[in-house]
Amino acid sequence: MSLIVASRFTTFNDAEVAIDRLHTNGFVDEDVSLFYVNPGGQHARFPVGGDRFADPQSRWASLGAGAGAAAGALVGVILAIVLSLLFLRSLLVLAVAAGVGAYVGTLAGALWQTRGGGRGQRPDIGHDPDGTPAARESGVLVAVHVSSQTQQEAADVLGAAGGIEIERANGRWQDGHWSDFDPSETVEPLKH
Repeated sequence: MSLIVASRFTTFNDAEVAIDRLHTNGFVDEDVSLFYVNPGGQHARFPVGGDRFADPQSRWASLGAGAGAAAGALVGVILAIVLSLLFLRSLLVLAVAAGVGAYVGTLAGALWQTRGGGRGQRPDIGHDPDGTPAARESGVLVAVHVSSQTQQEAADVLGAAGGIEIERANGRWQDGHWSDFDPSETVEPLKH
């Protein structure tokens, strides 16, 4: 395994400036790699796409759908009773209103849960719903193959060039590239 220091940049131009600074500080081309990391969920880790088997936001959707169906059916029945008393006296109106209410309630309840469970907050793009940091944010990544003696120098150069989230990783470096890079792994920040 090779020791790798990497940092994310917002543009390719900023990343190329960082690479020029790395070259100025003695890092050679075969030890520096530049590539783009797709946004989370777009890494095609599964045959049908995505990074995970199931979306973490959908965890409680079935519970929300059940609660929504019950609430919707109740509201539908209450509206049907009011309409039956005022206009028509029919059990069919009760059944149809309860069914429509349950249907609409199921949809509303599932959507309510996938949007944060009614906690009034949208999911944070940089964190999973349980609050843990997401694997990695998208952007241009500059990776440098380093030794234990040069890792801090590489991190300092990347940081001075405007690098965000300077990380340390162990991986396979082959033919001038981080060959076993996994965009879904959690970032291990390099401590100064």
